[in-house]
Amino acid sequence: MVRRQVHDLPEIVPVVTEHRLYQRRCRCGVLTTAPAPAEATAAACYGPNVTALAAYLLTYQHLPISRAAELLAEVTGMAVSTGWVSSVLGRLAPGLAPFVEAVQAAIVAAPLAHFDETGVRVLGKNRWLHSASTLWLTVYFLHDKRGREAIDAFGILNGFAGIAVHDGYHSYRTYDLTHALCNAHHQRELQAAAETHPDQAWPTGLSDVLDELNAAAHTARDLDLSEIPDDVLTPMTGRYDTHVRTGLDLHPRNQRGHPKGGRPTQSQARRLLERLEKYRGDTLRFAFDLTVPFTNNQAERDIRMTKTQLKITGGWRTHHGATTWLTVRSYISTIRKHGLNTLTALRDAITGNPWLPTRPATT
Repeated sequence: MVRRQVHDLPEIVPVVTEHRLYQRRCRCGVLTTAPAPAEATAAACYGPNVTALAAYLLTYQHLPISRAAELLAEVTGMAVSTGWVSSVLGRLAPGLAPFVEAVQAAIVAAPLAHFDETGVRVLGKNRWLHSASTLWLTVYFLHDKRGREAIDAFGILNGFAGIAVHDGYHSYRTYDLTHALCNAHHQRELQAAAETHPDQAWPTGLSDVLDELNAAAHTARDLDLSEIPDDVLTPMTGRYDTHVRTGLDLHPRNQRGHPKGGRPTQSQARRLLERLEKYRGDTLRFAFDLTVPFTNNQAERDIRMTKTQLKITGGWRTHHGATTWLTVRSYISTIRKHGLNTLTALRDAITGNPWLPTRPATT
């Protein structure tokens, strides 16, 4: 017997459900109308399934509004207007307020979280998109500024007590926390230093040590060890210190003042080496604490698709449009991290029952 299976979809045909709401007048003159289902918000409206699909196309597939309307018309047979498509996220986002609060609280309570920020265009001007995330959670925050004022308004780091993984932006340093630096950034800077100073061995040496320490951390986890064995860790960190000292000797501090006044300007190599020396513990935290990742890639992955949206649209035309898109996007990002069906979760949110995180906060 030879079996051949053809998996296909039935022809998609719109289904119209009419709700008839009876009215009765009491003897006292009061007119009472039967309550309508939550999705029946007007005399004629679109249901939660097509609304969820529109939100999915806009925020996860990054379709422009006009193309999303065209796709919905051709696939579903419903000639939705671009005006209706553009209104979907604005009606969906307010119902996600409990989700945003729950995610922010979960990240504040997490033992480790990733933080990042990037510039975005809103109303034709530069704004700052801040993100906080874990392996299971994502939340975004839009603000006019990048520094401490915006981070405080975000409301996570000022109550956070875990390990903050970031790229070394100085405003994060103003919080009395345990910090861990992104070594992907360090590797890129070390590669640039190696290309700028091909006759010096310290950039390649430091890069190799970081890679070896990362490999040792992975091996220790695979073996269910709580830490890298000391006889492996100590020689590697010793090589790290040696390469940093060598680099500092080759790039002494510039003692001459800036031509326009102020502190002397240091070379890029010197600034990198001083950072690696001053924040040695934060740079190598991944090697001393196996719960800490080598990079801040989690935050960068979570924020990357917002940059894709900007490339497609060129920016948001209103602050409200930006915040609603980011709210829905954080919901979808978190949903997908939990392996849930995105369209089902969006439909639940549209019908007033958004998914809320219940998994214990982890990295």
